[in-house]
Amino acid sequence: MPADRRVAIWRSAMLPGSETFVRAQGDALTRWQPAYIGATRVTSALYREDDTVVFPGGGSAFLRLRLTGESPRLRAALAGLSPDLVHAHFGGDGFLVSGSARRLGVPLVVTVHGHDVTRQPQSAGIKGLRYRRNLRTVFDRAALVVAVSEVIRSRAVACGADPARVRVHYTGVPVPETLPMLPKRWDVVFVGRFVAKKGVDDLLTALSGMHSPRPRALFIGDGPLEAQTRARAEDLRLDATFMGGQPPATVQRHLAESRMLVAPSKTAPDGDTEGLPTTILEAAALGLPVIGTRHSGIPEAVVHEETGLLVGEARPAELGAAMSRLLGDAELRRRLGGQARRRVTTSFNLREQTRGLELLYDEATAATFQTA
Repeated sequence: MPADRRVAIWRSAMLPGSETFVRAQGDALTRWQPAYIGATRVTSALYREDDTVVFPGGGSAFLRLRLTGESPRLRAALAGLSPDLVHAHFGGDGFLVSGSARRLGVPLVVTVHGHDVTRQPQSAGIKGLRYRRNLRTVFDRAALVVAVSEVIRSRAVACGADPARVRVHYTGVPVPETLPMLPKRWDVVFVGRFVAKKGVDDLLTALSGMHSPRPRALFIGDGPLEAQTRARAEDLRLDATFMGGQPPATVQRHLAESRMLVAPSKTAPDGDTEGLPTTILEAAALGLPVIGTRHSGIPEAVVHEETGLLVGEARPAELGAAMSRLLGDAELRRRLGGQARRRVTTSFNLREQTRGLELLYDEATAATFQTA
């Protein structure tokens, strides 16, 4: 049955390769037709030629949008899509499109993911004041605010979101019907941006304390800390392979070739915090046990001793002990991985989660909330 309503999915930078969740969620819609729109283009495997890019060269018009939240050009581009709803990812991006949505009389849904309600509101000086003001504005204008975990919901409310308008909704991931049968090339895999909150420095420290033999570790991703991470791994003489950023299909294959995923996330020095890393769910969907930290939304996905193992934030010794335990017990890996896959199938399946999102879209379009 063809979708009878259209949602404009807004991300100001369309679209970083690390944000597979934006594309996967939009593409999984069935009753709503997605139309992707952004301010600027990002060259990545996720960009598509039919994405609407409003300010391909940036320039003064884009600067005006960033400063004021208003843009006749954006409003015209949005109107050209004839959306019944606008769904913006990240709070700051929500502010950029909220003025145009309001002038067009189109309801707005904003998903907050992590840093937009943790690190950014803590920014100092005029930048922080402006961001906090903009965040309150978009919360006032949004029909619904979607939080990717319970922890992120509480942070959104602390930043001024009306609790009655905030819904927790897990993005979900595709769950393959059958598992790929590939030889295990890697003992440990890390997938994510090389930024402080991902805790990759703790993973290197943990790996350096493991011997006889050291685990074969695979690192997938890029980011500002990639070069120094590579250099430190070399200094520590780790058995580490760095692949850089990879398209989703390649990431899936390497996950299937690994014995476990390690997600050592932590609160960064600047306050940046995870929401719920999608890669944890992707690994679990493939039957991999996950070692994570008791950080933000991770314990909402990883049940300690049932679907994986949890350790404290920034505790490399605990992390190393957990990896050694799993590497030394194939039956434990099998049991935890199998239970992780079942949990993702029942609670984080992209198909079912997207049906829930469409119900939120229905709610937003029927809402009579007073907007700013």
